[in-house]
Amino acid sequence: MEAISNFVSQINGLVWGPPMLVMILGVGLFLSIGLKLMPVLKLGAGFRLMWSGRARGEEDEGEIPPFQALMTALSATVGTGNIAGVATAVFLGGPGALFWMWLTALVGMATKYSEAVLAVRFREVDERGKHVGGPMYYIRNGLGNKWAWLGILFAVFASVAAFGIGNTVQANSVADVLETNFGLPHWATGIILMVLVGMVLIGGIKRIGQVASALVPFMAVSYVLIGLIVLAINATEIPAAIGMVFSSAFTGTAAEGGFAGAAVWAAIRFGVARGIFSNEAGLGSAPIAHAVAQTKDPVKQGMVAMLGTFIDTIIVCSITGLVIITSGVWTSGETGAALTSLAFETGLPGFGNYIVAIALAIFAFTTILGWSFYGERCIEFLFGTRAIVPYRVVWIIAIPVGATVNLGFIWLVADTLNAMMALPNLIALLLLSPVVFKLTRDYFNKQAGTRP
Repeated sequence: MEAISNFVSQINGLVWGPPMLVMILGVGLFLSIGLKLMPVLKLGAGFRLMWSGRARGEEDEGEIPPFQALMTALSATVGTGNIAGVATAVFLGGPGALFWMWLTALVGMATKYSEAVLAVRFREVDERGKHVGGPMYYIRNGLGNKWAWLGILFAVFASVAAFGIGNTVQANSVADVLETNFGLPHWATGIILMVLVGMVLIGGIKRIGQVASALVPFMAVSYVLIGLIVLAINATEIPAAIGMVFSSAFTGTAAEGGFAGAAVWAAIRFGVARGIFSNEAGLGSAPIAHAVAQTKDPVKQGMVAMLGTFIDTIIVCSITGLVIITSGVWTSGETGAALTSLAFETGLPGFGNYIVAIALAIFAFTTILGWSFYGERCIEFLFGTRAIVPYRVVWIIAIPVGATVNLGFIWLVADTLNAMMALPNLIALLLLSPVVFKLTRDYFNKQAGTRP
């Protein structure tokens, strides 16, 4: 077993090494330039479309309103990465890692936009009459049969990786934090999660969309507001913290307290890697949710989709990172969720750690729901609709297992497969970028032509 673990570790180091990080950032930068920075410049328009997309249009095709599609995608991305992932990035890369997370998000908005545009443009209707889409479909339908193998690879990697990053790891994180803060046994957390997830999955994507659109905004807004309260308490430290984020991004961070010090490369590496882990721009997961949105216009859904990266990283991750840095506990030697809990507890003694525990539990629960849908769509692509129910059963059974076992090896495999599912998607984004640019150009030319 140790030999297998070492082998997977070597692959993980290779697939998440500098070439992958450069490729993800490079594709995002290429798409940003090709789109003439539209995702950043049209951010306000994206929020307006999101707000107006809360209800279904009379003639729109799809399964759920655009707003619910975004919330479903956010349910899978706003999770442990926003709480534990940011803390780990700051612990390993110093405050400068937060700067590189921001940069990853800014170029990642173009990536997420392009993924959703292609997902809607090349989606299909399956034998049940439901819309399906995502990288596997835009690879096959956009690039042709000679590239179909690439779509199959994505579906295989994603359907297996989902059990790690989107299921067992999330369940284990919830079990850990609830036992630490409330004394709830791991097995009890596993059973409760299994029942709750099962009740939602019975209703399919419509039920997932409804639950996500209720829970995600409430928990994200609550977490951000409480984070802002902590930042207000630490207000005098904010200027120095922001200065540290920018300066250490390019100069590294000296050893201090329990912090071992970090070079510039560490800030870049962990900032980019954890940023991608958090917002999933480039992995190809979110477009699976956006493909089922009730819309006829790929560009409109793309503009809604790009908000996911902005909300996840620029807003939620920034709150976590700045709370950790301004509290001064980033040099304590703690890491992961424990570091975030310590930061909130320092600002709000007596209940700050409970806030983090509840937020992590709800974020992880919604992540399990979002990734269950991603895995289902991938397994349907590979084996047809008959495979959906067995996949759901295995998915639900895996939750209590994940909550009660040591997940070191599972986490390693899932992390490796995440990178491997990104590769087919990034290749497809590059090859199909002319389609994205043309659809975008035509949409905005039409918009300009309809103005009075």
